[in-house]
Amino acid sequence: MSISLTPSAVERVRSYLAKRGRGLGLRVGVRKTGCSGYAYIIEYADAINPDDVVFDEQGVKVVVNSESLKLIDGTVVDFVKQGINEAFKFRNPNVKGECGCGESFSV
Repeated sequence: MSISLTPSAVERVRSYLAKRGRGLGLRVGVRKTGCSGYAYIIEYADAINPDDVVFDEQGVKVVVNSESLKLIDGTVVDFVKQGINEAFKFRNPNVKGECGCGESFSV
C-alpha cells in the first residue's frame, strides 16, 4: 500500500511547512460527500494518530488514516499551477467514476 507525491507536490509541501514553521508532513484522506460518494481531504499533518499509516516521499511524510488508505491506495498526488490557479491533483487508480464538477469520486 502506498501514496506517492510528484516532485512538484514534494516541493510545495516542503516550502509551505518551512513557511508555516511547524508540521510533520501532508495528511491525505477522504470523506463521504458529493454526488459521487467521496471527496479528497488534504491538510498539513501536525500529529500522527494511532490509526495512521505514514509514507516517506523524498523526505516528506505523507500521513493517511488507515480507513482512507483502502480507497486511495496507489494514488499519486501532484501539485499543479495553471495561470493564477494552483491545487493538489489526485491520480487514484481505484476511481470508478467522478462527478461532472470533479469534486467527488466513487470507487
